[in-house]
Amino acid sequence: VQLQAFGGGLVQAGAFLRLTCTASGQNFRDYTMGWFRQAPGKEREFVAAAIAWSGDSTYFADSVKGRFTVSRDNAKNTVYLQMDSLISEDTAVYYCAAGKLAVAHAGEYDYWGHGTLVTVSS
Repeated sequence: VQLQAFGGGLVQAGAFLRLTCTASGQNFRDYTMGWFRQAPGKEREFVAAAIAWSGDSTYFADSVKGRFTVSRDNAKNTVYLQMDSLISEDTAVYYCAAGKLAVAHAGEYDYWGHGTLVTVSS
C-alpha cells in the first residue's frame, strides 16, 4: 500500500482545510485509515481514524474533536480529513497511515504516506 497525502497549506485561524490521502494497492476497504500530525519540536500524535474493522466508525483525538471529521471513499481508495475552525496549535505536518487492526497508536499502522504541511496563522 502506498499513500499520498495532499491539501495542506497556509491559512488563518478560524479557516478550514481538507486533506486528502489516496492509496494504491488492493483491499483499501480492509484498512483502518488514520491521520497523525507532528508539530515542530514535538512527537507525532494521533489525530483521527476511520476504523475499517469497526464498520468504518471514526475516532478523534480530544484536541480536534468537534472540529475535524474523517471520511473515506472506498471506491476511490481515498480518505479525507476535514479540518474546521483551525487554530494555531493545529500547525503541523500531517500524515496519513493505513493499518488493518489500527486505531490510535502509530505502531498499529503498517503504511505511511509523506506528510503535508498545515500552517495556521493567528
